[in-house]
Amino acid sequence: MWRNLIVFLFIFCCFSSCKKTAKDEKSTLFSKTNKMNVDGYDWDHIQESGELIVGTISGPDTYFDYNGAPMGLQFALAQNFAQENGLHIRIELAKNTQELCQLLLRRDIDIAVYPLKMKEIIQSKLTAAGVLNVKAGTSWAVASQNEDLAEALKHWYQKGLEEKVQKDERQRIEQRFIVHRHVRSPYLSREKGIISVYDDYFRDAARTTGWDWRLIAAQCYQESGFDPNAQSGAGAQGLMQLMPATAASVGLTDVYAPKENIQAAARYIKVLQRSFASIRDRYERIHFILAAYNAGSGHIKDAQALARKYGKNPDSWNDVSFFVQALSTSKYYTDEVVKYGYMIGSQTSRYVEDIIERWRGYGGRADFASPIMAPSEYHNIPRKPNRFTKGTVIVRPDNGISENY
Repeated sequence: MWRNLIVFLFIFCCFSSCKKTAKDEKSTLFSKTNKMNVDGYDWDHIQESGELIVGTISGPDTYFDYNGAPMGLQFALAQNFAQENGLHIRIELAKNTQELCQLLLRRDIDIAVYPLKMKEIIQSKLTAAGVLNVKAGTSWAVASQNEDLAEALKHWYQKGLEEKVQKDERQRIEQRFIVHRHVRSPYLSREKGIISVYDDYFRDAARTTGWDWRLIAAQCYQESGFDPNAQSGAGAQGLMQLMPATAASVGLTDVYAPKENIQAAARYIKVLQRSFASIRDRYERIHFILAAYNAGSGHIKDAQALARKYGKNPDSWNDVSFFVQALSTSKYYTDEVVKYGYMIGSQTSRYVEDIIERWRGYGGRADFASPIMAPSEYHNIPRKPNRFTKGTVIVRPDNGISENY
């Protein structure tokens, strides 16, 4: 009996020990997994991945996209930090500071690249790090768990860095935007009707776009002044000033080859034509396509959305142009219908107006204001009855008497 009792106790102790060990292992495994979920990407993981995800709010001093060229002081500062650490940047936009803090808390972004109020940082249980403005009581922020990233930002940020980066950023913006060409229509030979040495290339491009070749010539002069080696501070290149990403998307490899550059621009215009195909008036559509070529179709779609919201015609450039310019005002670029944020709209409106005026100077004609329809649509158009049609009602203007025929 005693022997059986001793054996039972021995088995029970072994079982309890095994159960406890399994439980401990399970608990340890769970805590590691949970820690990974809570902590997200720490500074070591960010460096290994090679990508820094920054969150911000669109605005003239924070971040805005201009036809593929990222601009804004806060973005430029973040890029400076990323480059020093050999990282690429990915931008995530928030509508407001509350949403920006939530992105950090969920670890969807690594840094909030925006001057957040210290009170909001503390209330959200975040850590102030990076660009700090003691006088204004604002700072960038990171998740409280990401102490190493906060330390890296502390070592990077130095007094006077903002002034240096701001100077460089201002120069970039001036090179990209503040270029006003006097509206004129220069000719290589006015008597012979030769606009430039690239006229044959413009004619080829016209076959791709369906545009008057002189309109493409007018746009080319606006972009580069017919200089095939032109390059902007933002990186746009060649006669038609294509950004690298745009050039790649339409298969352009040699950006400085005049023929290839113009043809690539024509293919890009064709893409934009499909984006604005719902605008049936050809002349109106030209304005939208030129604007999208300059600022990106996203911003122009935003302006259309605003026009629609405020009861204006989203297919009328006269109406939409107002909202293109209004997108430089916080009331409009922070509107819930706006997806792409701030833009320098006055530059885009001026760009469109200058090209249209120069085109007219070249002898271009805006005589195709009627809607474009496929041939199959023509037989579906309701015909206006005339006085030779049976049952037509004619109202005589002199006496208002109507007669049936």
